[in-house]
Amino acid sequence: MTDWQQQSANRMMRTFGAPMAMLVRGQGARVWDAAGNEYLDFLAGIAVNALGHAHPVFVEALSRQAATIAHVSNYFASPPQLELAERLVRLSGAGEDGRVFFSNSGAEANEAAFKLARLHGGTDRPRILALTDAFHGRTLGSLALTGKPAMRAPFEPMPGGVEHIDSTIEALEAAIGDDVAALFLEPIKGEAGVLPLPEGYLQAAREITSRHGVLLVIDEIQTGAGRTGEWFAFQHAGITPDAITVAKGIGGGVPIGALITFGAASDLFGPGHHGSTFGGNPLMTATANAVLGEIEHANLVRNAAERGAELRAAIEAIGSPHIVGIRGQGLLLGVALSEPRAGGLTAAAMGEGLIVNAANPNTIRLAPPLNIDSADITEFIARFSRALATLDTPTESDAS
Repeated sequence: MTDWQQQSANRMMRTFGAPMAMLVRGQGARVWDAAGNEYLDFLAGIAVNALGHAHPVFVEALSRQAATIAHVSNYFASPPQLELAERLVRLSGAGEDGRVFFSNSGAEANEAAFKLARLHGGTDRPRILALTDAFHGRTLGSLALTGKPAMRAPFEPMPGGVEHIDSTIEALEAAIGDDVAALFLEPIKGEAGVLPLPEGYLQAAREITSRHGVLLVIDEIQTGAGRTGEWFAFQHAGITPDAITVAKGIGGGVPIGALITFGAASDLFGPGHHGSTFGGNPLMTATANAVLGEIEHANLVRNAAERGAELRAAIEAIGSPHIVGIRGQGLLLGVALSEPRAGGLTAAAMGEGLIVNAANPNTIRLAPPLNIDSADITEFIARFSRALATLDTPTESDAS
């Protein structure tokens, strides 16, 4: 065990497994560890580093704002905060009624949405629906929405009223009623193995929730900021939700999240209903403005769609018997394996200088930076092919 591994084991809270490497530097789609090894990063901090590492636009915006004013509290407004709110309303299509609440993370954005649903429902609508296998965060409210019983079990009882249903239109029709306050869903369930909702589900969910006066809340924390080939994944379906939650890629590496409301849902929160000490501070919002501005300027939403299609085709062309399917959209892809060996493949990929992620035992998750290019995809395929070849010989880590 190296010194940093020992220090991590002794001093870091054991909320995650042992770190796979000590990363000390990044540039574009590449990172380097403390031993000087280079890795091609096709995970991007789980869809956070939208522009890759140390992008000059990101660095300049963060440095400039840090040298200007970093924090002002909620008693004051700041230009980058208002600029980012205007930008998110425009990009999401929330329209004139759109409103934004800033948080520090996606989980906190979902906490805000949970409280919004409670305000909407009051005592007449005590039920909230969410989908099985969905992941909405690890804070207590967002955990209650998360459809993974094993993750909730150690922390029961959860905040009440949340029911989890299968991702079918029939299940939604059977569960919904006029006593339901909100439906929460992910367009693509990342932690479940990058599983998109069934074709037509979002349109049906919009129609059914509207018919019953139920808020439709879409968790775009992983799918937002252009990752799927639209600014937000719900836009592929041509619907208008009541609220979306965003985080990860909008900050490009700084901690920021937001709840964006549409229409009448924008009037639910009043003074004192919710708050955040750091949410929307000038440092984070100035950086997010720069990141989203660069995504627009460099047309990276289109690049996500085009490079995503290229990456999918290149993986299919490998022709590995270990791959049984490729799911997802744009640059959020799940490589489905024939056996539960994603842990072993992730370790083999690290050995080839490639960072990917086991979304579950059967699925490798890919979420490279939105500015990834064809040369990096070609290099990824070469390294990933060599890692796949190691699956011909099973190892102890395959089922991890």
